[in-house]
Amino acid sequence: MRFSVWAPSAERARVSVDAEVHEMTAGEGGWWHADADGINYAFLLDDDEKPLPDPRSRWQPHGVHHESRVYDHGEFEWTDDAWHGRQLPGAVVYELHLGTFTEGGTFDAAIDRLDHLVDLGITHVELLPVNSFDGTAGWGYDGVLWGAVHEPYGGPDGLKRFVDAAHARGLAVVLDVVYNHLGPSGAYLDRFGPYFAGQNEWGPGLNLDGAGSDEVRRYVLDNALSWFRDFHIDALRLDAVHALLDRRAVHLLEQLATEVDALSAALNRPLTLIAESDLNDPKLVTPRERGGYGLHAQWSDDFHHALHVKLTGETSGYYTDFAAPDALERVLREVFFHAGTWSSFRERTHGRPVDTRTVPGHRFLGYLQNHDQIGNRATGDRLSATVSPGRLGCGAALLFCSPFTPMVFMGEEWAASTPWQFFASFPDPELAEAVRTGRRREFSRHGWGESDVPDPMDAATVDRSRLDWTEVERPGHREVLELYRSLIKLRREHPALADPGVADVRIDSAPDGSWLVLHRGTLRLAVNFGPGQVTLPLGATSALLAWGGAEAGGGAAQLPPDGFVLVETR
Repeated sequence: MRFSVWAPSAERARVSVDAEVHEMTAGEGGWWHADADGINYAFLLDDDEKPLPDPRSRWQPHGVHHESRVYDHGEFEWTDDAWHGRQLPGAVVYELHLGTFTEGGTFDAAIDRLDHLVDLGITHVELLPVNSFDGTAGWGYDGVLWGAVHEPYGGPDGLKRFVDAAHARGLAVVLDVVYNHLGPSGAYLDRFGPYFAGQNEWGPGLNLDGAGSDEVRRYVLDNALSWFRDFHIDALRLDAVHALLDRRAVHLLEQLATEVDALSAALNRPLTLIAESDLNDPKLVTPRERGGYGLHAQWSDDFHHALHVKLTGETSGYYTDFAAPDALERVLREVFFHAGTWSSFRERTHGRPVDTRTVPGHRFLGYLQNHDQIGNRATGDRLSATVSPGRLGCGAALLFCSPFTPMVFMGEEWAASTPWQFFASFPDPELAEAVRTGRRREFSRHGWGESDVPDPMDAATVDRSRLDWTEVERPGHREVLELYRSLIKLRREHPALADPGVADVRIDSAPDGSWLVLHRGTLRLAVNFGPGQVTLPLGATSALLAWGGAEAGGGAAQLPPDGFVLVETR
């Protein structure tokens, strides 16, 4: 078979195939080629005798520092021929981490829990990154070989079995991918060519616009297209795209959106790109014909921050500005809180307004919690460790009645008591200690004692972060799960709740923000965040759902603290 590698600066390249070394021939554009028989291979450049894994490896059965293995996508027997995909409008997304979603921590173990997601009403399952990283356990954001699926999870065939099983149940699969940096262990790309250009806060950034960057961009684009084409993935969540530094006339994200749309047409199923961005720039999700990049959606941290402050009262750090009484109301009506306005956390103006008349709300993912907002807290504590079940229910009601695409983090739907903490498992003791020390130093600056911060390298940290599925049927958890089921079912049954028309959203609220009435067509969601009972006139009503002892009757809602009622007006 043909082995190829891009190494434009090398004067000599060899490939070791099943321990037999073969000279490679220089071709056009810095590519080297050799024909050989075998399955386990690695490259040797110039006079360096260290074998390096293939930057485009499809399979790393022994880890990121070892040889690659040949993998034929055509050998997997798919059964999803009838699958035609799912559009993002109307979706409910469920974010999960493969290693802690189940006790087994594998794709096959996760398949056994897919029926729970179907019963909940989920339409899209989002996996945190599953590409190869050093060690066995980690969040996945330290990946270094982007095309190879992490072997402890089940490798490439395991991911395909998971996608196939999800499609059989009507679930689309979203995959989190990281193109803004590489992890600190096993990143050999710089040995092959000019892949890197500078650093960002997480590690080496890619060379997207300098000399030799054409092949680097191709490296990203081909990887993204392969997930869609070869693994039948339905959507990609693009991690921290604000860290992709690209000064070309056509930004990498625009080029990616263009090529993904073309592949979508060829495959005859919707393919979706969802960005995580700190820019608050609607250009990302503005169609290309209107001068945008043409991505399909982006995460909305402002919605999370406003809702988090409303539920918890926390106002430190980046939550400071969201202490404004009308913060939640503003994000529900305008999407971004920071929209060309002052950000005290950044000490500058930030963001750009969303034209809510032309940009639909489904292009913004809203959430009460996600892996970052939980895991980047010192102890990885969930909202369920901070607020009452009643208050959690109020937050869930606002999430599912909002004009945004709702996303749930694993276990949130039953108010899981397990934390979700930061963990890694780098075998190198010096790197492990650096991660441990850096994590503790980071939180000590915010008043946490070092002993309070879990050791990210301790296997017990992973164990604590694993979901306890026995909680699902326990009192206090069972009721929250039923609430989530009911809210998702109502969102599906009443088109007004899934209506993405942000410009049509109307809100009545108390001057101090203690209560709020959200108008969604003929539906009204009345929520009481205050310490005392309130009575709110809603007109002639028919109650669809009540929580926390709330009642509706006689054209009004009686709301105790942390109660809500969803009604239909006649």
